[in-house]
Amino acid sequence: MNKQQSSGLIIAILSVVAGLLVGGVVMLVFGYSPIQNYSNLFNGAFGDIYSVGETLRNATPLILTALGFSIASKAGFFNIGGSGQLLVGWFGAIVFALHFKNLSGILLILGAILAGMLLGGFWSWLAGFLRAYFGTSEVITTIMLNYIALYFVNFAIKRWLAPKGSDSSANIVPKASLRTPFLEQITNHSTFHWGFFIALVLVIVMWWYLKRSKTGFEIKAVGLNEQAARYAGMNTKQAIMWAMLLSGLLAGLARAVDGLGNY
Repeated sequence: MNKQQSSGLIIAILSVVAGLLVGGVVMLVFGYSPIQNYSNLFNGAFGDIYSVGETLRNATPLILTALGFSIASKAGFFNIGGSGQLLVGWFGAIVFALHFKNLSGILLILGAILAGMLLGGFWSWLAGFLRAYFGTSEVITTIMLNYIALYFVNFAIKRWLAPKGSDSSANIVPKASLRTPFLEQITNHSTFHWGFFIALVLVIVMWWYLKRSKTGFEIKAVGLNEQAARYAGMNTKQAIMWAMLLSGLLAGLARAVDGLGNY
């Protein structure tokens, strides 16, 4: 571990400790016991195998969303459109699962995940395109796209997916679910599902991509100095759009696996 990595790890640890200390002070001010409440927090997350399963299931979309955010961040962009990308990714996965339910289980799951990823990626790519060709702030465009996604998905569910008089779609068929009896049994019937392992694989893949691939190097180069990267002959516009596309693909995947595995 080099000096920069060590410094980053120390800062992260100190941030967590500072947050716990501030939270403890606030609890004391209002007459609550920090020790008791932090103990309850820990037991609720890791107190038994069921709690561990639920914690890991809840962590899955957070891992993938954070991974997507980090890709955009490496390119020097602040992608805060994760909520919109998550929503359209979830929508795409469920629509595919509902409309192609006659496919075999593995094809149905893969198709639904791919549909969610592509929609999430497209939603993020739009902001990348505007940033690359028009210099539009990705902060503004991703915020706007969040609201467009929210209202569009609400409209689409009520207009096209929900039975008359209902506000929700039908449930997906069991073979489209990422939950399995095996994982449920070993975690005492929690909602833990295969999406967690997909997230772990993607963490490794993205680490390799940024460290070893040509386009990964270009993404980091643009993030460090866009003008220098352009002077070196790199296609900065393509790198910008590709970074935002990857960011959205991972966000879309985050909610796709959550939708198929939990809801």
